[in-house]
Amino acid sequence: MDMTDHLSSPAAPAEDRAFSCLRHAVQCNCHISDARHAGDYSLCIYLLKMREFFRWEQGIALTESLPREAVGSWLSEREALWDDLVEAAYAPLPVYRERIAPFDEAAINARLRPHGLVYGSGLGAGNKPLFFLGTLLSAERREGLEVIVVADEHARDLAAPPAMLRDGTITVRRESLRRMLWERIEAWQWRQRDSRLGALLDAYGFNDDPEDALERMTEHEIETVVLHELGEARAGEILGPDWERMLLALGRSKGEVYARAVRDHIADCLVTLPTLLERNDRAALDFYLASLDGPRKALFPALATSSSDDFQKLQRTVGDGAHHWPEVATALLATWRRNGAEGEATIAAQAESAALH
Repeated sequence: MDMTDHLSSPAAPAEDRAFSCLRHAVQCNCHISDARHAGDYSLCIYLLKMREFFRWEQGIALTESLPREAVGSWLSEREALWDDLVEAAYAPLPVYRERIAPFDEAAINARLRPHGLVYGSGLGAGNKPLFFLGTLLSAERREGLEVIVVADEHARDLAAPPAMLRDGTITVRRESLRRMLWERIEAWQWRQRDSRLGALLDAYGFNDDPEDALERMTEHEIETVVLHELGEARAGEILGPDWERMLLALGRSKGEVYARAVRDHIADCLVTLPTLLERNDRAALDFYLASLDGPRKALFPALATSSSDDFQKLQRTVGDGAHHWPEVATALLATWRRNGAEGEATIAAQAESAALH
């Protein structure tokens, strides 16, 4: 199958042969990762991710409806492409006259920074390899870490987390954050179960100009994302390298999902939420609380039912979490050290039994 038909991306910089070859190679590795891991998702999540990926690849605005027949045809073509690539090896990248291994992120970015580009690689949930290529928007240092914000993405895979912490660098993907915010807003519009989010959307003016409101919300929420990753760095200092080894050993399992949720709570109770409370950032707090879902909500119902209207109670809840979740994580690590990956079910049960009400 001809790969060139599947490598389009929106908002590319002025084309040159070196950039085109690089983007092509990154997108090929993205397709290989998707070919191997797309089946990890439930059918519902898979279809939602594929619709979103089609929207990105075709450059369709978030507020526009998708052409149903075109999506169906594209889905069949993409799955056929993955069938051809599922056994392929990740290829080195042609980075402006050098060929560099795809996981050597530092070496690749050292070559790309003068061109205003950012490359990302790493392992996400379920140990899925993640790759992307984007345009550098800003760079600064905070608390000893480099914080990079990426604008347009020129190559990416099915999973596109808004931010990652890797080797002392926090990388925020603005386009992915914007999409994630929109997905949460859409989910609320379908259910309308949380009045906090409804009031927040009204304050941003979503009914009048959703595109402008989304832009302003994205710009505001970048700081929350950065704070979370700063919290992840703090959590990493507490938990040590064995935590990442544990996640790798657990693979795609309930134990891994709950362990990641525990670490998220450590990061947010130590850094994200205390900082937002100190700044009295009600918009960010309300969006954070309204967005708690899945295992994070199940493990911390006391936080999920909190409100920015009662600062003292919220502060107490966050303080309780700052003491509780590192202890839980330490217990999970002890179980893994005793039992290895065979203790996955015990780790999941431990985390569930440690829910903070």
